[in-house]
Amino acid sequence: MMKYNFDQVINRKGTYSTQWDYIQDRFGRSDILPFSISDTDFPVPVGVQDALKKRIEHPIYGYTRWNHDDYKNSIVNWFQSQNNYELNPEWILYSPSVVFSIATFIRMKSEIGDGVAVFTPMYDAFYHVIEDNQRLLLPIRLGSAQQNYQIDWDSLETVLAQDNTKIMLITNPHNPTGKVFSADELRQIVSLCQQYHVFIISDDIHKDMVFPSAVYTPITAYTQKEVVLCCSATKTFNTPGLIGSYLFEPDETLRESFLLELKQKNALSSASIFGIESQIAAYNTGADYLLQLIGYLQNNFDFLTNFVQTRLPEIEFKQPQATYLAWMDVSKLGLTSAELQDKLINRGRVGIMPGKTYGDSHYLRMNIACPISKLQEGLKRMEQGIRS
Repeated sequence: MMKYNFDQVINRKGTYSTQWDYIQDRFGRSDILPFSISDTDFPVPVGVQDALKKRIEHPIYGYTRWNHDDYKNSIVNWFQSQNNYELNPEWILYSPSVVFSIATFIRMKSEIGDGVAVFTPMYDAFYHVIEDNQRLLLPIRLGSAQQNYQIDWDSLETVLAQDNTKIMLITNPHNPTGKVFSADELRQIVSLCQQYHVFIISDDIHKDMVFPSAVYTPITAYTQKEVVLCCSATKTFNTPGLIGSYLFEPDETLRESFLLELKQKNALSSASIFGIESQIAAYNTGADYLLQLIGYLQNNFDFLTNFVQTRLPEIEFKQPQATYLAWMDVSKLGLTSAELQDKLINRGRVGIMPGKTYGDSHYLRMNIACPISKLQEGLKRMEQGIRS
């Protein structure tokens, strides 16, 4: 088994990194330590690096096909080995990004002015992809961390029963809380959506980073009607800059409609060479990497938990079931979101995303997918900023 050293600190500055080279765009200054954008500070698996090096040695980088057995079988085999899920390869389609897939299905399955139901807080890109496509955002509030982010089923049914609600958009695991929807929850969501003829879009991009306390199951295990599942290897294996995602669409008519959008309307059917190569290599060779990654993230979460309990007890934090995102309740600090950000950025020199970005100003979202030394320094700066 390849042993990965996630303690290694790699300088990402000067690589056009969104998180490191363009900190000022998000926090107003460039001399801070960032824990913001959802990529990791870890090197990609050796198998991915080797596949890319081999491909780079071929001197022609022409138009590239995704629709072949090597690509689809890597996904089929990954879901079988990781999730004991048998996937029909005919369902698989390529997309340049998960959010492109979501936006496309929103336009395909609803009209301007129709409603899209979502659980809040939620991934900030969803606000834009819904509202900038001139759809109505219909939020259903999840319970607190202490309530295990439970679903308010009465509110959900009320929203789904509205005549203009056409789509239910979920993230599983959920961003930013890290909740993994249980089998019973997924079945009930499916049942309600079918009862009220609401199409389900499930963003499962964090599905690999699930801790032993929870079990991930794709929603397509519970329905193959009026549903699409959107996913990618890019979060798990830190390859978002290589471009590429995939989706499962059981309905042949909807697959054809999506391909029309992808190929004819947007001319995006030729995939990124390196996105395809990295996807195949990650799923064919990345099982050991993922196992060690989950262990390392667990250790980081344990360190964060101990730190806030002993040094910042006003902050309430419950470890997530999945993802590398710490969703921390800072309401007992008695600070407004703006006041807290001023302390963190200008006194602590640390960049942690304000919860209001995701729909709740009482929280912070911190990306802990980094060497432990960076996390230790970041938490020290957070404490300094808050106590100053």
